[in-house]
Amino acid sequence: MWWATLKLAVRNLLLHKMRSSLTLLGTILGVASVIAMLSIGEGSKQDALDRIRQLGAGNVIVRSMKPALENDSSQSAASQGVVSTRSYKVNAYGLTYGDLRALNDLPTGETIVPVMMKRRDISNGRRRISQCRVVATTPELADVREIDVARGRFLQSRDLESMSNVAVLTEGAAVALFGFNDPLGKPVLIGGIAFRTVGILKQRDSGRARAGESEGGDANKDIFIPLDTGRARFGYFTREGSRGSREFDRVELSEITLAVADAEDKEAATRVVPTANMIRGLLEKSHAGKEDYQVLVPLELMAQAEHEKRIWNLVLGAIAGISLLVGGIGIMNIMLATVTERTREIGIRRAIGAKRRDIIRQFLLETTVLSAAGGVLGVMLGVSIPIAVTMMAGMKTVTSIGAILLAFGISVATGIIFGVYPAYKAAAMNPIEALRKQ
Repeated sequence: MWWATLKLAVRNLLLHKMRSSLTLLGTILGVASVIAMLSIGEGSKQDALDRIRQLGAGNVIVRSMKPALENDSSQSAASQGVVSTRSYKVNAYGLTYGDLRALNDLPTGETIVPVMMKRRDISNGRRRISQCRVVATTPELADVREIDVARGRFLQSRDLESMSNVAVLTEGAAVALFGFNDPLGKPVLIGGIAFRTVGILKQRDSGRARAGESEGGDANKDIFIPLDTGRARFGYFTREGSRGSREFDRVELSEITLAVADAEDKEAATRVVPTANMIRGLLEKSHAGKEDYQVLVPLELMAQAEHEKRIWNLVLGAIAGISLLVGGIGIMNIMLATVTERTREIGIRRAIGAKRRDIIRQFLLETTVLSAAGGVLGVMLGVSIPIAVTMMAGMKTVTSIGAILLAFGISVATGIIFGVYPAYKAAAMNPIEALRKQ
């Protein structure tokens, strides 16, 4: 009986192909939009969480920030560290080596890693990268930020002690400067100064955190050099604006990372958060109220991201419910029209012995076939959209089995729920009255 009723339901739907197709379209778009939104949203959340995790859950990061200056007040400018003469103006702000020594004395820090950022033109023969980000740092950065070396080596202590002109290239920088040639042992010019290439780093995706992330730019074109070498070769000053500008920024350190606990330590929060509060208090005193630094706690950022993820899931769930609700209303509307059109058919079936449950079964199977077919086609479209977005826009998307099952399940459930009323309305007809309909 079920199989015969199913074949009858499919045949009835195929009698009105255009109407059935338009009804399917609402369900297809609803399911596809749910899967696509969940996939794109999950991808963006995973990308954000990956960035935060790469910063290190057990780390506290302090970054230099350029403070907002009040140009109409010389007293305010002096308090912000601005030195002006007739020939030039120097904006002194950010982290200093005094801050580094003070943070190094904190009892909770296991490893401290300073970073100085510079923008320089990099070249190898005719190949050139304009205003490439040069990261001057210490060997400990590789462990703190999980930097992987593909070939050669990373910076070593002897490089700092001897202030060697050595450089470690990311894969993107190596390809841009050397093409298919082997860069190991070859020289590169950084701001006109020759450096020997000693290592190549593995490719890092767009979500990979990096030193000096606030500086912007492509992380796969960074170049790493020893901190003392960068300080000796490039100094602390950076010209603002065009080359003819007489305004300079003086920043000793762009970033300081304090490794407080291991990333896998379950009790990291009990050490990281108090350490971050100690750092804030220490820097508030030494910087005398200047807002020229930023304290980042990846552990706090992860907790905030997880909270936003839960809120985002609720928002997407509401949108999904509305989308599929519209599709369900469309199914109910079509089935009510179908009941009206097939009143005589219902009366004949009742007259020859069909029971009310048989009529209910017939119409419920029709709505189930509609919603299930729309759900399957919607899943196919919904899975394809994130793939297209990744290929065309380069955005990370994550399509989970749970999202597919959720969208398909809600689609079928919505079709059945909205098909109950038309089915009961058809079954409640008086056979004699139904046979009178022309």
